[in-house]
Amino acid sequence: MTTVRRLGDDPTRPITIAVLAMGGQGGGVLVDWIVDLAEHNGFLAQATSVAGVAQRTGATVYYLELFAEAHVQALRGPPIFALMPVPGEVDIVIASELMEAGRALQRGLVTPDRTTLICSSHRDYATLEKVAPGNGIADAAAVLEAGQTHALRFLHEDMKALAQKSGSVISATLFGALAGCGELPFSESAFEATIQRAGIGVEASLRALAAGVRAMREPVRVELAPDPMATSPRELPTRAASPAVEPLRQRIANTFPAHAHAMLGAGLQRVLEYQDIAYGHEYLDHMTRLQIRADACGSAVQAHLATLEAARWVAVAMAYDDIIRVADLKTRASRTARVRAEIGAGPDEVVGTVEYFHPRLEEILALLPPRLANGLARNHWLTGLLSAALARGQRVRPHTVRGHLLLHGLASLRHWRRHSLRHHQERAHLSAWLSQVLAIMPSDYALALELIRCRRVIKGYSDTHARGNSKFDRLSRAATMLQGRADAATALAALRAAALAEPGLTLLTQRWQELGLPEVTEISVETS
Repeated sequence: MTTVRRLGDDPTRPITIAVLAMGGQGGGVLVDWIVDLAEHNGFLAQATSVAGVAQRTGATVYYLELFAEAHVQALRGPPIFALMPVPGEVDIVIASELMEAGRALQRGLVTPDRTTLICSSHRDYATLEKVAPGNGIADAAAVLEAGQTHALRFLHEDMKALAQKSGSVISATLFGALAGCGELPFSESAFEATIQRAGIGVEASLRALAAGVRAMREPVRVELAPDPMATSPRELPTRAASPAVEPLRQRIANTFPAHAHAMLGAGLQRVLEYQDIAYGHEYLDHMTRLQIRADACGSAVQAHLATLEAARWVAVAMAYDDIIRVADLKTRASRTARVRAEIGAGPDEVVGTVEYFHPRLEEILALLPPRLANGLARNHWLTGLLSAALARGQRVRPHTVRGHLLLHGLASLRHWRRHSLRHHQERAHLSAWLSQVLAIMPSDYALALELIRCRRVIKGYSDTHARGNSKFDRLSRAATMLQGRADAATALAALRAAALAEPGLTLLTQRWQELGLPEVTEISVETS
């Protein structure tokens, strides 16, 4: 049985606590609670903070030192508190998210001879994880393993989920975890009294506090956060929820192999939600054409692979991101409910958000019919004025009447989408891609399969989409150049991996040269 240490008995040193939290998680509230707890229980306390910016949405390092008033006399004067945590000198580190724990480990704040590491095991993805062309999600297993290795005690649980179940916020469950670890010289009732003195959301915070205490006193489960890139679609239902969709469901069930039904159902759901029933029929038309060719060119297992991959990436290609889509997502009631839940807003509280729009001239022209858009693009005086106006960006507030009407009006243009320049471009791009896949499949099924997977490099909109398109065009040319080579499929897969590894072209160009492919000087990546 592990003996839990009791901090605060050494008259020569304070209790040192570092709290790492992101914006909106209540890190400041948690620190205020700890200071109040100490000061009402015979301790002097000092708290400092260094706010961060970028990458971690305002990640902040808070640092506290607590010193018993009973020890002040032994010092013959008040203690001198430090302003920042020092590696090797921190007793307790509290991290509001798993990668914040990783950041503490990387900074050397966690040491095996002294530090208890308490963290929430959930993930809130950083900017660098989100903007990566491929799966940029950091390795959760590595952080969990490092926590076990480098901390004196490593206590973790999904504090965010516990807080939501309690109707509170994560700062309250982390406060409970601090109480539950049993290392501070304060009783659980002292922690509860601190929350009661605060007087805000007391009942919910006390429930969350109790949940955090229980989580720390139960055996710690070393578990991995699920990889969101590895989720499986739900099985195809036996009947569609809408009569209008039922013929499409039956078409999947009757036309395609059973192994592909779940993925086709997910793809169909995506394009229906994006546009309409006719768009769903168009999706299945593409898939039927590909399935017929796959059946003729490969084994049953190979045919399933091509259909499974195409079911995903054809749907993604058809449900491309544009301003209409962005406005639609930002005006949904589900998004408003999620924002309110994340900040713990009550039913009577007014919550406002500010949405930042910075479309390029290309995105505006893309909403127009092709002939009109191309005509305006040739008018350099007008495009200059529009570019200057767009350069400032827009700050839209959906909780206001003006902001909501603006976004709702943009979202309603989905009925116009098929007439836009962007839709004509995306449809031509999709058609060229699938035609190339079908042309390659009879001679090299594996290469055609890798070309289907190459659609993954295209994501987002605006500059991000332009960069992805540039990389995809290069991969498409590579597929043509590689035909006839024994290593064609593996070579294209290697090129795709290089394209997904970084936003730029350095690795892709390097791998291109290693494979001995002719230079493609006309391909370039647009930058913002």
